[in-house]
Amino acid sequence: MTTTSTSIKKPAQRTVKLTGIPAEPAVAATKADTGWLSSKAWSMAGATLPWVAAVATYLAAPDYAPLLTQVLIMILFAMSLDLLVGYTGIVTLGHAALFGTGAYTAGILSIHGLTAPLVTAALGMGAAAVVGLAFGSLMLRTRGLAFLMLSLAAVMLLHEGANMASSITGGDDGLQGINFTPVLGMFEFDFQGRTAFFYTLSILFIAFLFMRRLVNSPFGWSLRGIRENHLRMSAIGCPNYGRRLTAYVIASAMAGLAGALQAQSTGFVALHSLSFELSGDVLIMLILAGSGRLYGPFIGVPLYMLAQDYLAKEDPTNWFLWQGVMLLVLVLFARGGLLILAERLINKLKDRRNA
Repeated sequence: MTTTSTSIKKPAQRTVKLTGIPAEPAVAATKADTGWLSSKAWSMAGATLPWVAAVATYLAAPDYAPLLTQVLIMILFAMSLDLLVGYTGIVTLGHAALFGTGAYTAGILSIHGLTAPLVTAALGMGAAAVVGLAFGSLMLRTRGLAFLMLSLAAVMLLHEGANMASSITGGDDGLQGINFTPVLGMFEFDFQGRTAFFYTLSILFIAFLFMRRLVNSPFGWSLRGIRENHLRMSAIGCPNYGRRLTAYVIASAMAGLAGALQAQSTGFVALHSLSFELSGDVLIMLILAGSGRLYGPFIGVPLYMLAQDYLAKEDPTNWFLWQGVMLLVLVLFARGGLLILAERLINKLKDRRNA
């Protein structure tokens, strides 16, 4: 008995290669990335809007150039704090210690004959970085409440030290008689504040580019990892203490630069530049728009300063009360800052558009 086996061959599957026709996900991505709600459009708008708004405000109200300069300086100061609070997770109440160090360094050098703005600004940065290294090397060995108390102690020590050394710092009367030579030997500081405005705006722009490069570098991402889970980062071999100390020194240098600009633009250094109140104010400015975002200080600082000015005029006696009410509303209904609300609104508009 013979058994025959038959093999059935399946027909070869034809493969058709289509060229020039993108896949559906690429089509969807292309559609999503076009239009005024695309991420690229918002990125370009966000990159140019602060600088266009600053110049446009100056052109519309040139008489307010000194006030605009102070806003730019506080933006730089808040940006330095954001590197600690927003990206590294270091909440400090003594950041004004570095701001005041830069301010007094530039002012004292000016009185003793060194009046070049760029040189004194660089030396103010260096002095603040040294102070930040000295305090940070000790304070960063702690965390949480202990660090907060040490940062508060640092600013109080420097404040009282400057007050006691009145022969050098001017004490309660402040450091007066500060003069600086023209910027780059060409642009003299004037009473209208035009030179100070564009000088400060230029330095802020350079500092912003540096900050953007820093937080998007591997070092910046390691800071985010330390902020989220420092134990896991330590377990994979990240030198947490060294990274946090480096970030603290960089933030100190930026704060010192802001303080030096304050001394140069006003020709005066007040004891308030080393106060706990200034540390609290800049922390509120940062939280107002949202920490951990490059453009947060550009929104939080002007809003806070405008609200402070308006409330002080309308109710000089109780304006701190209204300021507290504003912060309560912010914490209750805009947790994370105003930029969080803006992001939610933009995402809803994108969802409606893509639906």
